[in-house]
Amino acid sequence: MACIPILILLSLSSFCKSDDQLTYAKPLASGDTLVSKGGDFALGFFSPTSSSPSLYLGIWYHNIPKHTVVWVANRNKPITSSVSAELGIRNTSGLILSDSQGQTVWATNNKITAGDNGVDAVILDTGNLVLRSSNGTVIWQSFDHPTDTLLPGMRFVLSYKDRVVGRLVAWKGPDDPSDGDFSLGLDPSSNLQLVIWHGTRLYCRTMVRNSITVGGGPYRSNTSSILYQTATDVGDQYYFVYTVSDGSPYVRMMVDYTGKMKILSWSDSSSSWTVIGEVPTACDFYASCGSFGYCDFTGTVHTCQCLDGYELDGLDFSRGCRRMEPLKCGKPNHFVALPVLMVPANFLHIKNRSFDQCAAECSSNCSCTAYAYANLSSDGTYEDPSRCLVWTGELVDTQKFSNNGENLYLRLADSPDQKNNNLVKVVTPIIASLVILTCIAFVTVCIYRGKWRNKEIKQRQMLRYVSSPNEIGGEYVGFPFVSFEDIATATDNFSDSNQIGRGGFGKVYKGLLEGGKEVAVKRLSEGSRQGIAEFKNEIVLFAKLQHKNLVRLLGCSIYGDERLLIYEYLPNKSLDAFLFGAARQSVLDWPTRFKIIKGVARGLLYLHQDSRLTIIHRDLKASNILLDTKMNPKISDFGMARIFGENQQDAKTTRVVGTYGYMSPEYVMGGAFSVKSDIYSFGVLLLEIVSGFKISSSELTTNFSNLIAYAWRLWEDGKAAELVESSVIERCPLEEAVRCIHVGLLCVQNHPDDRPLMSSVIFMLENGSALVPAPKKPAYYALGNCEVGEMIEQIGNSVNGISITTLDGR
Repeated sequence: MACIPILILLSLSSFCKSDDQLTYAKPLASGDTLVSKGGDFALGFFSPTSSSPSLYLGIWYHNIPKHTVVWVANRNKPITSSVSAELGIRNTSGLILSDSQGQTVWATNNKITAGDNGVDAVILDTGNLVLRSSNGTVIWQSFDHPTDTLLPGMRFVLSYKDRVVGRLVAWKGPDDPSDGDFSLGLDPSSNLQLVIWHGTRLYCRTMVRNSITVGGGPYRSNTSSILYQTATDVGDQYYFVYTVSDGSPYVRMMVDYTGKMKILSWSDSSSSWTVIGEVPTACDFYASCGSFGYCDFTGTVHTCQCLDGYELDGLDFSRGCRRMEPLKCGKPNHFVALPVLMVPANFLHIKNRSFDQCAAECSSNCSCTAYAYANLSSDGTYEDPSRCLVWTGELVDTQKFSNNGENLYLRLADSPDQKNNNLVKVVTPIIASLVILTCIAFVTVCIYRGKWRNKEIKQRQMLRYVSSPNEIGGEYVGFPFVSFEDIATATDNFSDSNQIGRGGFGKVYKGLLEGGKEVAVKRLSEGSRQGIAEFKNEIVLFAKLQHKNLVRLLGCSIYGDERLLIYEYLPNKSLDAFLFGAARQSVLDWPTRFKIIKGVARGLLYLHQDSRLTIIHRDLKASNILLDTKMNPKISDFGMARIFGENQQDAKTTRVVGTYGYMSPEYVMGGAFSVKSDIYSFGVLLLEIVSGFKISSSELTTNFSNLIAYAWRLWEDGKAAELVESSVIERCPLEEAVRCIHVGLLCVQNHPDDRPLMSSVIFMLENGSALVPAPKKPAYYALGNCEVGEMIEQIGNSVNGISITTLDGR
């Protein structure tokens, strides 16, 4: 985008309006400019070059010398610069851009109630042009209609109700704002991958939606975090948004006329835009490594490589790779797991499949060359949470990363050595005598059992002795082990009729041990994100923790690749089934809700202060609160918990884990966590229990991005009692409920130091006469439409010299 000569800008500035608002009585003329209150952005008319005859209405950065346009209203219908233009508000169509000859050039097409003279349009310091009614309701906003650029806080909706709706379209040239050849959006054929198009031709794939429902990561400069980008599934919407940390320079994301998606940061020292990330680069153009090849991003130099079991077909990758051993239908073959990949293009999405069913779907089809599986949501936001992808024929456009990928299961033929070994194993017992065969079988069985027994003993020893600084300082941890056979018998061999729950970790079964003791068995799946470290962590913690508001872990089992945890059986299952299930909400009267709130608070107080360890749970949410027969709450799922040393107050991590909406701002933005992180999660949970709404409930009005924003607005307006669940409000002591809301808002304050400790929380909840300080505005309310979610992974892997913190949704 070319700079307008300084003399032209100076000549225009004398006619500029310094106001940020447009009203019925005050339209915007050709020589006028609206400037946001903080001076960051301006709305007005511009020409791409001093010699251009075209006039456009646009928004640009106001405080930097380089004229950088971020939004254009009439990009495909410019006004001749010799004709004056005007932007005004009309009852019939909202905002209307017209020329001096009375022709409408562009309009928002929003009907306004007749007589509502309080309607105005304002340019905000976020770069958003907002048309709003007299009561503050947003009628239209430019953030909902991006052109080629995304700004911090802009919610870019990619799909709505499985229909692709959002697309960024590049300029046609550096001085031509009209629609160009390149665009970015979801692939409508699958709705699962984000791509850059060159016309109608696929130019570059940047992401395929995987098991991380909500995730993301910050780009960091040498001194500070620059931005945090995410993509999120909420209800019917799938959207992308990014934020910048306080004190960061201007940052924008755009698709330029050359087809590159760029993240740019403004540098005051060089008075120019610096590229901090872009795609495509190197070999990540679509299918650039040919069939069965992949672009390897794990090294310093990005190069093309062949998939396992393949070799280069020729002198370069123009012909791709070929199989070392051809596949033949009916012949022995196997699948090999290739980790940390962006899966290939041209997949077939098969719905409503489990991992085992997806594997069987490919195994039974001779033409199937690979498959991949993911749970799109562990929290049930999808009607079908499974994502089974299968491929037939060639595999193209695969990419390998050092992180942020998933498993691709590739079909390979058994090698000649494997075939010969199988033949020997078949012929030998036929030739050998019965006695020799019996001896060999006996010895083989003994050796086989011995190997498994030794492996199991080693794994148990590894779990029993803990030496990590985060795991009880190397103390011996004794814990009962239950045999795999006993668990299989107790659960009727893990039958579907005994399944009582499932999540991203695997499935939960009800079991009946010998003696008639009922238990709940958590069986970690092969594709679970809860690995051996989390498994060991949960065992170590439960071995040392005893409290009536914590779930009791009764034992565990390890057998081969099987990892199982045995808990006490709680017939009422989890709190979310009561809170958000219409059929069971009536069970939760106010005394029961208040009992659950205080029980969870006491459990957290024990973890933070009363146990001899200081433990941060890091994943407190309604689905991790289980209820016994008397509706007493018990905190569960300690796989992500962390232990603090005696004098340790906080810590940082490069692997942010947790659940959308429950994570504190300092944890999401910088990986910092402490007891105050759990207190933030408790505040969210408290507001959910009082209101019956999820943190990002679709039942909230469109004016509020989440429950925290809604609760804060009611609190500010003195209407906090309206937040109380309608089914309990008649028999609820409102003073007690409002006090709970008050405490909840204290817990979700932006700064950790402002949040109370759990001891203070319990005191304020149980003492109606105790003085409670006024809460400050929560962070997520201030962010407006910005909510955290899943990172567009591919961009980060193209950034030179920039580290990425991943966020795992649970």
